[in-house]
Amino acid sequence: MPQKTTLIIGGGAAGMTAAISKARRGEPVIILEKTAQLGKKILASGNGRCNLLNEQLDSNFYNHEARPLVNSVFSRFGRNEILNFFSELGLHYYSQDGRIFPFTNQAASVLKVLEMEIKRLGVKVEYGFDCLSIRKTQNGFSLQAADGRQQTGPSLILTGGGCTYPSFGSDGSGYKLAASLGHRIIKPIPSTVPLVVKDPLCHLLQGQRITARAQSRIRDKAGTPVDGELLFTKYGLSGSLILDISQEISLAINRLNIKDVSLEIDLIPFIEPKQLETELLKRRKMGLSPEEMLTGILPNKLCMAFKQLFEKDNPAKAAAKLKNWRFEVSGTRGWNEAEFTAGGIDTGEIDIQTLESKLVKGLYLAGEVLDVNGVRGGYNLGWAWASGYIAGLN
Repeated sequence: MPQKTTLIIGGGAAGMTAAISKARRGEPVIILEKTAQLGKKILASGNGRCNLLNEQLDSNFYNHEARPLVNSVFSRFGRNEILNFFSELGLHYYSQDGRIFPFTNQAASVLKVLEMEIKRLGVKVEYGFDCLSIRKTQNGFSLQAADGRQQTGPSLILTGGGCTYPSFGSDGSGYKLAASLGHRIIKPIPSTVPLVVKDPLCHLLQGQRITARAQSRIRDKAGTPVDGELLFTKYGLSGSLILDISQEISLAINRLNIKDVSLEIDLIPFIEPKQLETELLKRRKMGLSPEEMLTGILPNKLCMAFKQLFEKDNPAKAAAKLKNWRFEVSGTRGWNEAEFTAGGIDTGEIDIQTLESKLVKGLYLAGEVLDVNGVRGGYNLGWAWASGYIAGLN
């Protein structure tokens, strides 16, 4: 392998984009991929549809610490540049509620156009390269794989991903490699993740879905209310509502070790409190049984589950409880169920213009390996494409 070849650890969204960006300038590149396939997490994104990015790639949708870096990257390779990049690859796309998807609705189409460009540019891919160590040398970097293979090169782009979906190759090893070179790692925790709630109601209603409104309460500090779909599970709560509110809860539980964490859920957000109280009083006067009191308002199974409210409480108290049902949160689900990683390489140690390490000359970092995490809706893939491309330019 020529000494001038740029090495890229990780063949995910950021790694492939970095390789294309670099190779289009006529520079030799090799992708070192741990698994037997490029882009495995891309195939799983967006429930197989691949939410390419969001119409509003704004740094306000990312963790506060990362915003200077995110702003810098998006100012040079933002929404329009990303869409032009994929258009040049032949991918057609459409926008739905601010989220951009391939017109085929298949993540496999996104992966295929990237692979075709990588092949056209002559980028070499070495599969099964599980990098165990990186050594800084006088001429650049020397990499050692678990099976004994070695690679050397003058520059290195580390795009090892986060910790989510470890079976796809993202097992947090990128953090260990960066730490071995002196970088500070912000503790990685699962983000956009279902919550563990030890409440018999969850087990009783497992599989039931409703539209609800929720806010977190951490040490009596209330979070911002969020609307969405609530899914009851045997272990607790999930659904888009929970995924959207879970990051602040995961930070409190998994990083700050806070125990006093709960969710306050409005189970009937489409009816105002006074209106609900009036409706329930009317039904009580009609002589409806406890299990019939919520018929037509909530699914039948929930009507049965909440019948005890009307056996013990008057309609006014029942309405108040249904508008503010409290669940104590004991934890989050693990990496196999989390969509994203919060945490990673400290962005303060990265040059925001070039994505080069401030600590190690010739080392560039991109994607989820950095402490950059956005909300759901295409923000994390948007960051992967953009940061990968910028890292490949330098």
